[in-house]
Amino acid sequence: MNSVKSYAAKSADKPLEPFQIDRREPQVDDVEIKILYCGVCHSDIHTARNEWGGTMYPIVPGHEIVGKVTRVGSDVSRFKVGDTVGVGCFVDSCGHCGNCKEHNEQYCENGVSQTYNSLLQDKKTITYGGYSTHIVVTQKFVLNISDKLPLEKVAPLLCAGITTYSPLKHWNVKAGDKVAVVGLGGLGHMAVKIAASMGADVTVLSRSKDKEKDAAKLGAHHFELTTDPDNMKRMGSSFNFIIDTVSAEHDYNQYLALLKTNGVMVLLGAPPKPSEVSAFQLIGGRRSLVGSLVGGIKETQEMLDYCAEHNITSDIELINIDQINEAYERTLAGDVHYRFVIDMASLN
Repeated sequence: MNSVKSYAAKSADKPLEPFQIDRREPQVDDVEIKILYCGVCHSDIHTARNEWGGTMYPIVPGHEIVGKVTRVGSDVSRFKVGDTVGVGCFVDSCGHCGNCKEHNEQYCENGVSQTYNSLLQDKKTITYGGYSTHIVVTQKFVLNISDKLPLEKVAPLLCAGITTYSPLKHWNVKAGDKVAVVGLGGLGHMAVKIAASMGADVTVLSRSKDKEKDAAKLGAHHFELTTDPDNMKRMGSSFNFIIDTVSAEHDYNQYLALLKTNGVMVLLGAPPKPSEVSAFQLIGGRRSLVGSLVGGIKETQEMLDYCAEHNITSDIELINIDQINEAYERTLAGDVHYRFVIDMASLN
């Protein structure tokens, strides 16, 4: 075991602080990675503060990881020392269930091993995430990262990028489709960029007029305020797809009413409390309300290659690790454009 530096939360009401964790020695199929950058996801905050329940303390968050390979096991063929690689939201799965065989490891029927606050497939070893100097991951769950793009801006693609790319691909969003994005945060700004790159006609739906200029810069074709009842009524039955990225409590019904017949509203945000949905909003237009997680390893690599080809990265603010608690509060206040990324050199 190797002891490495990290930042951890030791309870739901305590700030993150320096913490030593043990990483395993690389086994025959393992890749050891020196972490260069790690994005800060809203899920990190939810989990660190036990807002979804089930947090195992101490917790080391972080699942948007970019780094360099420092060691490889004897059976590793896909990577070599010095390669630029990434690690996303999970680090292992059973490999033999139906979902795993179909490259949907994120939905592993025997329980995917998430990058943090989870158990490895031995069902006893707790995982620790990317707010640390190094991580060791089996090679199947390590991703190739292009050096064509700024690596600090690539890190959020490992969660925010794939979380938005996956449903857009799954529901076959294509040129000319009318796509609305609810919430212009870490997920929302990636949804705008990717949907626009696919040729969709993109509208940002927001409660804040202040986001109109940013929406246009990110590639949105339209901006609409949701606080104006007349505006919402005018937009009724307008969209083929709605990508809802909001993690706070809000009314799904007002957005379902904006879908065309056979329209699809995809939930990506996860509010801590359940929301009420009127059956009539679904029945009246054969509308669908669906959810989506991240993509599998194959699709995540596809997304990374797509973003490299189309020059798509996240808009970020780079911080040092000792700014992480302030970054959490600023994220909750919406005071980031649009993703914090930790420079892990600040932990060395």
